[in-house]
Amino acid sequence: MEIRAKLSNLRTAPRKVRQVIDLVRGKKAVEAQSILLFTTNKSARNVLKLLNSAIASARHNFSLDESNLYISKILADEGPTLKRSHPMSRGRAYPIMKRTSHITLVLSEINPTKNKEEKISNKKKTENKKNKKAIIKKKTKIRKTKI
Repeated sequence: MEIRAKLSNLRTAPRKVRQVIDLVRGKKAVEAQSILLFTTNKSARNVLKLLNSAIASARHNFSLDESNLYISKILADEGPTLKRSHPMSRGRAYPIMKRTSHITLVLSEINPTKNKEEKISNKKKTENKKNKKAIIKKKTKIRKTKI
């Protein structure tokens, strides 16, 4: 099961966000939370909020345990750039590029578990197969004794 969370138009340059997401890539969700909590970078707070949101949706929508989740994929892509100018002497203007980021976070299960309904249906199927095999064995025993 994969849980996706996305943060768009974060007003921080992707280069700065990538420094933070490299710290938590591939880690367990609980471990990544503690790392981000004590990271002194402005974008760490935003990544932590995104991680908490993904964990909450996994817990609420799919009834998954947060200790069984890890960050399988995390990306920081470039968003739209705000173009501003800085006035200089003699009528010149130098451009200022205010960059934005899109962060995509994918959580996966360490030990994938099936839904409870699927487990119950699989148990019933295996029980039916066992019952059929037992019936076939009984029939073959009866036939052998008749011959």
